[in-house]
Amino acid sequence: MANREVQPIFILPENTKRTTGKDAQRMNIMAAKLVAETVRTTLGPKGMDKMIVDSVGDVIVTNDGVTILEEMNIEHPSAKMIVEVAKTQEDEVGDGTTTAVVLAGELLKKAEDLLDQEIHPTVIAKGYRLAGEKARQILNTIAENVKETDDALLKNIAITAMTGKGAESSKDLLADLVVKGVKRIITKTKEGNNMDKDDIKLEKKIGGGVEDSTLIEGIVLDKERIHSSMPKKVVNARIALIDSAVEVKNTEIDAKISITDPEKMQAFLDMEENMLKKMVDKISASGANVLFCQKGVDDTAQHFLAKKGIFACRRISKTDMEKLAKATGGNIITDLNDLSAKDLGKAGIVEETKVGDEAMTYVMKCSNPKAVTLLVRGSTEHVVDEVKRAVEDAIGDIIASLKNHKAVGGAGSPEIELSRNLLKYSESLSGREQLAVKAFAEAMEIIPRTLAENAGLDPIDVLTELRAAHDKKQKWAGINVFTGKIIDAWKHGVIEPLKIKTQAVSSAAEVAVMILRIDDVIAGSGAEGGGKMPQMPSGGMPEY
Repeated sequence: MANREVQPIFILPENTKRTTGKDAQRMNIMAAKLVAETVRTTLGPKGMDKMIVDSVGDVIVTNDGVTILEEMNIEHPSAKMIVEVAKTQEDEVGDGTTTAVVLAGELLKKAEDLLDQEIHPTVIAKGYRLAGEKARQILNTIAENVKETDDALLKNIAITAMTGKGAESSKDLLADLVVKGVKRIITKTKEGNNMDKDDIKLEKKIGGGVEDSTLIEGIVLDKERIHSSMPKKVVNARIALIDSAVEVKNTEIDAKISITDPEKMQAFLDMEENMLKKMVDKISASGANVLFCQKGVDDTAQHFLAKKGIFACRRISKTDMEKLAKATGGNIITDLNDLSAKDLGKAGIVEETKVGDEAMTYVMKCSNPKAVTLLVRGSTEHVVDEVKRAVEDAIGDIIASLKNHKAVGGAGSPEIELSRNLLKYSESLSGREQLAVKAFAEAMEIIPRTLAENAGLDPIDVLTELRAAHDKKQKWAGINVFTGKIIDAWKHGVIEPLKIKTQAVSSAAEVAVMILRIDDVIAGSGAEGGGKMPQMPSGGMPEY
């Protein structure tokens, strides 16, 4: 039978790019590893910063993992999956984003070695799942208890979060402010303590130094009073929170008013003025001497408010209004007719103060505020932004510690303990999953290794010493990156919330498994994109 050429069958559009099998796995792993390498140098107290310049020339200087990855504008689909790990870590805890990404990159690097040994991706995935579950159990077993009353311990957790960031120079002061702020917003419920990091408002202002940052027992608004005749300072403030405009309402339907007589025109204006005066009278009758309005305040109403000696701000954001309600104990009113004395919030002082060259309104000395403000200061915009990011990490860490009342030592100690216990666990397994669990255990060592490398120390010597210390049952033996010596991380105050580690290990394991299970990448041809997908450029590294 004569050989006939087989006509190729195309089932995908013309411009579609397709990568299959080992090529697809290699490409995805390479992309993920490259993202991890990018942020790896920022890890730890001796981590370096990244400068990111966007298309319009705006500059960000930071070593916060999630900020770097979000600002980098990554395109590669697998690399985006690693960025999602950082975002999840940020949303769940607020810190540990670099740890999660570096772990994910190392797990994929170890998986690549197993793939080279002809171990099937599903076997590696199963082993990683087993190891991830066991790792969480080990972490829960070794974790220490955290009490709400242990201020020194909580302060150490906050200091650990800020060490190596832009706030390091004033970390003691900022840690004190963070601990006080978080303890202020705790609300006790039947289920236990409840706290929301959104109840701590972070307001930043350029000017002064980081050491000028303060905690205000109330709310700071980036607003000024709306009329110069209003008092600048109100003591024993009784605050009306209004979610409606102090203006004459327009009709719901289109309506025209036809005036033929000039006297009628004046009567119309007088009536409008009377309506506004009645509104102000209602506010004043409730006993309020401060008004915060979510919407607009008419110019005439401003005049009447000033005559009554009422301090007023307008166009306050919804979130700020909710924080004001929590801080002052007031109710947000949508209809002025419903306003009464029992709806008013209370504060010791409401004052307009100039910070730098801008006026801000301070609502201070609230009796039992469930929302507070941390005013962050810094000499330049880049400094104040980085300090704010560091303080956000510290707040997330304290809240995570108080929610599940558990913490672990830092300085690479929990990762070495995990690695040691996972290696023991791998010996109890039969089959090829054992190799995957062993690879998972070895991948945990990337954190202390990176800490040592970033500090200019020999990682092999450091890891050898750490393993020896943990074999002697010193579970919190970690690396002091400043001296190169092995220390007891817990005793030296290097402490992190348990949630950081459990979340980082879970997220890293899950994304590694997901990427490993991909054996076919099909980049569809869109009308605009023409099937363009980030390719493997010369040099073997993916674009991002």
